[in-house]
Amino acid sequence: MTTTRAAGYAAREAGAELTPFSFDRREPGPRDIEIEILYCGVCHSDLHTARGEWGGTIYPVVPGHEIIGRVSRTGPGVTRFRAGDLAAVGCMVDSCGTCGSCREGLEPYCEPGAVYTYNSPDPILGGVTYGGYSSCIVVAEDFVLRLPPGMDPAAGAPLLCAGITTYSPLRTWQTAPGSRVGVVGLGGLGHMAVKLAAAMGAEVVLFTTSPGKADDALRLGAAEVVISRDRTAMKRQRTRLDFVLDTVAVPHDLNMYLDVLRRDGTLCLVGIPPEPHPSPRVGKLVNQRRRLTGSSIGGIAETQEMLDFCAEHHLASDIELIPIQRINEAYERMLRSDVRYRFVIDMASLVK
Repeated sequence: MTTTRAAGYAAREAGAELTPFSFDRREPGPRDIEIEILYCGVCHSDLHTARGEWGGTIYPVVPGHEIIGRVSRTGPGVTRFRAGDLAAVGCMVDSCGTCGSCREGLEPYCEPGAVYTYNSPDPILGGVTYGGYSSCIVVAEDFVLRLPPGMDPAAGAPLLCAGITTYSPLRTWQTAPGSRVGVVGLGGLGHMAVKLAAAMGAEVVLFTTSPGKADDALRLGAAEVVISRDRTAMKRQRTRLDFVLDTVAVPHDLNMYLDVLRRDGTLCLVGIPPEPHPSPRVGKLVNQRRRLTGSSIGGIAETQEMLDFCAEHHLASDIELIPIQRINEAYERMLRSDVRYRFVIDMASLVK
């Protein structure tokens, strides 16, 4: 297969810093789109994968699955994009297309397994997929999204993961005007959850261990901020909420968030800690018929719906724009929660 050379940044082993790396991208096939990457968001899962904290990382790994770019070439069978268009790519670049989940538009739950934007077996070129910390990417048209007119492409990049990861469960559990929704954590995911739930008409309660984030939470749309270490404040929330979205990716006590749910309420986990959470008490589920569940990203159609919803409501991520040369510093700052609320790489800084 004909290939072209791409430039990027990669981790070559667990614990190693990301450094310049060149690799092959396939030439666009009949239904493929080649995208020059303009911006790429930095997700906490990039850090986990690059450092081998979840296991299964295949090195070298080029992270990045929050991609905004400009179409540079298209295959002859492409109908929805042309050269010069802005386009977006999220966490997936392919799936089987035939299993029950794929037929329902739920590609993240593809039964044989979706092909993720990085660190997945590459069914076309062989080897593994390489992500958005790079100069370009080639993706099948069915997995390329439209950037709505007027959306800031840099601030829109994190919507491809942080946006859809929080939008999908809010929609699945029918957040609507009158809903009472809790959000645990005000990081890259949590700040989008607050914005989205508020835009859907919910009364949003933000749970945080950081009193210094209270003003931000209110600015982003929370009606109330609760410091989760304050037992009295937590008791006042008991049985008040319909739904709680837990975005925190470190082990913590889930029982306190089960307590704030009404009967038939749902606690949904979207943060994946490197070590397990302490076990919740079964009685807290049984006695009020509560649900403890989890959610991945959304399918392609739902991701486009989310982008359009954000454009309609003038939502995007709060970002700090960085050059690619500062990616290792950004990782260290993420570990200290020293970003409000998402790093985005300006890929113009990449030496190609």
